[in-house]
Amino acid sequence: MAIFFNEVDRTFHLQTIQTSYMMQIVNEGYLAHLYWGERVREARMPRPLRYRDRGFSPNPNSDDRSFSLDTLPQEYPGYGNTDFRSPAVYIDQNNGSRITDLRYLTHRIYNGKPKLQGLPATYTENESEADTLEIDLYDHVIRLKVTLQYTVYHDYSAITRSVKYRNEGKETVRLEKVQSMNVDFRDSKFEMINLPGAHVRERDIERLALRRGSQSVESRRGSSSHHQNPFVALVRPETTETCGEAYGFSFVYSGNFKAEIEVDQTEQTRVNIGINDFDFSWKLEHNQTFQTPEVVMVHSSKGLGEMSRIYHNLYGDRLIRGRYRDQERPVLINNWEATYFDFDETSILNIADRAKDAGIELFVLDDGWFGKRHDDFTSLGDWFVDQEKLPNGLNALAEKINAKGMQFGLWFEPEMVSPESELYKEHPDWCLHVPDRRRSQARNQLILDFSREDVCNEMIKRVSVILESAPINYVKWDMNRNMTEIGSAFWPEDQQKEVAHRYILGLYYVLEKITSRFPDILFESCSGGGGRYDPGMLHYMPQTWTSDNTDAISRLRIQYGTSLVYPISSMASHVSEVPNHQVGRITPLSTRGHVAMDGNLGYELDVTKLTEEDIQEIKQQVDFYKTVRQTIQFGDFYRLVNPFNEKDYGSIHVNQDKTEAVFIHVNQLAEPNGPFKSVKLSGLDPDKDYKVEELDAIYGGDELMRIGLNIPYPNRDFNSTLYRLSAVN
Repeated sequence: MAIFFNEVDRTFHLQTIQTSYMMQIVNEGYLAHLYWGERVREARMPRPLRYRDRGFSPNPNSDDRSFSLDTLPQEYPGYGNTDFRSPAVYIDQNNGSRITDLRYLTHRIYNGKPKLQGLPATYTENESEADTLEIDLYDHVIRLKVTLQYTVYHDYSAITRSVKYRNEGKETVRLEKVQSMNVDFRDSKFEMINLPGAHVRERDIERLALRRGSQSVESRRGSSSHHQNPFVALVRPETTETCGEAYGFSFVYSGNFKAEIEVDQTEQTRVNIGINDFDFSWKLEHNQTFQTPEVVMVHSSKGLGEMSRIYHNLYGDRLIRGRYRDQERPVLINNWEATYFDFDETSILNIADRAKDAGIELFVLDDGWFGKRHDDFTSLGDWFVDQEKLPNGLNALAEKINAKGMQFGLWFEPEMVSPESELYKEHPDWCLHVPDRRRSQARNQLILDFSREDVCNEMIKRVSVILESAPINYVKWDMNRNMTEIGSAFWPEDQQKEVAHRYILGLYYVLEKITSRFPDILFESCSGGGGRYDPGMLHYMPQTWTSDNTDAISRLRIQYGTSLVYPISSMASHVSEVPNHQVGRITPLSTRGHVAMDGNLGYELDVTKLTEEDIQEIKQQVDFYKTVRQTIQFGDFYRLVNPFNEKDYGSIHVNQDKTEAVFIHVNQLAEPNGPFKSVKLSGLDPDKDYKVEELDAIYGGDELMRIGLNIPYPNRDFNSTLYRLSAVN
């Protein structure tokens, strides 16, 4: 058991392999936060809570002016009861009150981890893998039970948290803010890291010192978004990749979210994260429950690199599910940047022929195969084959590609509908909309109302018919716009603020049904590239199209930022043609290959227009990648050179027994008469010797990590280096 309760001093102690997390029931039942950090053996607390009369901090117990919720480090703070900081919960009641007073009621400790109803979450495969603590807090006035759920994994230094609400009162209440977790730190000597960005420029790394007052990271776009990611970290100013404290908060959700960090009057820091309370309200009637999504919390005392590897391992092993969780991902070619909408069966088969010559294993037919889809103005929702482009149908095309020894994949966008479509003409109220308001379009499309079960079931039916019609091994599931005019013709007026969250619940319902019905299909999530790259989607789809930007140099920053949280096995990365379609840059094919090999290798270009020399180079890339993809996709990943701070990029993938490694380095811009460069490697066994295959030289792991390895002098922009290291003892 990794969770302990001391009945004498009423403390809870949660232990992972490397960390401890402590709470205490204090002063008439309030739940206080004591400690989260490096693991300790016992919770004897040499630094107990201290109290002092802080003027203008009122007291719930008038007999003790030193005790105030305004200064108490809390586990799950409410509103209006002497705490002026941002609450984790805010509830509207029928009498106009918004006050909550949550006190400890009881708790349970048990083996295993419960599923969250209707929501994705990390999981266990047997009860011995984790222990769970549930603490019931209770507001006796409105008879509201709030259950804090904590799970501690034995093999991963991670703690998951979520909250379940149950209305045991007779009066209906409205949940206006329901964060999934809260942590109050006793100091503010932190910097905040988040992952802002934009379409084709996802997941930059931003690191700023905390200031007094509030700072937040959020999405109001109906999805987790290109613009922010549902992740924040607090780190000490001295924290680097390899040393220092890092606290990570990753939200397992694909819709609107908000992470708040507040530094208070006594320089304590409050962190909470959950569904965005902006434009959110949930009607909770007698005996109804509401479950919040999960937050995965990771503490590292050895820098950001260790924090990332904990997330990589946990998400790779116990968030991603299904056949492809542990299986090497195929090298694919996608026809989008080769043909866009302009293709037919002959042109597709010609591309497949050349791709097969290069050793590529999977052909993916992208947008344009259905309805009357000759551009992006029509046909979304009409999931039937365009007989003009594919007169013999999908099955015949797939079988012809299979006959070449390749698998076949297909693009969908099931959450969307074109106003110019048969589906929209039949069901104009099936999209998100508000009466008497325009239906704003983006990419000439509207969003289907997945808050409705009938719409969800119809899309399950339409997609399933296609997936059953041909030997389809892969699906790219796209979503190319954010929500506007959020409303539903199905839900009553007093539940319209529930629609955005109900949409996400409907999406998860659809994904659960389809991925369960077709367990042998590899699903890849996409939203204009990386616009919904979040843990919620990874639960159903083991990989994500990292960005619509396929430029190798742009990808260095995008993939570096993505790796802060998400496993390499989830990161789809493709070689495209030059000049690049997004930024016009011309980079060597070798560099494009090396950058794409830093994730799940694929190609997105018209191979029929390449020279034989280029085809042979691609074949060499593919052949090499197949020999190391187990290490790249499932090994330990170390960031070596930060492209946000340096002119270069460097990384290394190391397999589990440290017998093989793949080192990648990219020089972004050559300098005239520039310096010689070297890089210290990471993750190797210092007691092993490694042969660097491309140099035909043997060095000690300790030498490579402590002295470093020379980088070839760059004689041009965008020069890259890839070395394979093999242990020789």
